Amino acid sequence: MSNGTSPAKDRPSVGRTLQQARIDARLTVDEVSSATRVRAQIIHAIEADDFSRCGGDVYARGHVRMIARAVGLDPAEVIALYTEQEGEAPLPAPTAPVFEAERIRPEPRRPNWTAAMVAAIVAVIAFVGFTFAGGGGSSSGGSLADESPVPSPTAEDGPEGAERESEPPPADPEPDPSEEAVAGVPADKVTVMATVESGSSWISAKDASGRLLFEGVLEDGDSQTFVDDEQIDLVLGNAGAVQLHVNGKPLDSVGEPGQVQRLTYTKGDPEEG
Repeated sequence: MSNGTSPAKDRPSVGRTLQQARIDARLTVDEVSSATRVRAQIIHAIEADDFSRCGGDVYARGHVRMIARAVGLDPAEVIALYTEQEGEAPLPAPTAPVFEAERIRPEPRRPNWTAAMVAAIVAVIAFVGFTFAGGGGSSSGGSLADESPVPSPTAEDGPEGAERESEPPPADPEPDPSEEAVAGVPADKVTVMATVESGSSWISAKDASGRLLFEGVLEDGDSQTFVDDEQIDLVLGNAGAVQLHVNGKPLDSVGEPGQVQRLTYTKGDPEEG
């Protein structure tokens, strides 16, 4: 008994459906690529029902949804066809970051107690030698008026005083890691550092030529830095969990939790213009 819905095998495939809709809309693959930011090679593969180049089921569904919208189809209907055709798949494990997360761990400076102790011992030896030399001179029978008085030791002349004098000055406070990162940002490039502070977020980053710099999931505490001569394009899957430093300047907020944000940054102050 039929329920009014044809099985997936009796309907055109996902790739054929998207390709025919693109042709009907008089769009080229390059035009769809520009509108969706999905690479032309991946669009060709999807139209051939080859989803292996998408990087996993989650990304394949995202690409199919964006392409369907660009060619005038209902994304929900195409995703339903994709699910019938390909089946449900478990969520992929978070991909390993392309670049090592930048975490600066300054080495704490410690007082040089060895040098302080050596200086104290030298001061004690010098003081004892000076005291004995003064005592020997007074026993030689000379006039007491001619003898130079031996200075009485004070707290500053003793071992503790010598140790205090030889203590190194307090170490300057170590700079904050984020301040060091800001100071090292080149002024003639675009630099974007993305750090996930709570939860996780899917992040995609491309340079000015459209070359993919990074695409994957960052977990809580992970960080990525992207650099280009002209422009960095970002897509944040969970903008509320991401803290951005753009050209060395921290941004207060780039979106709400669960919000998808598409952002573009160039050289200079990210909040100007």
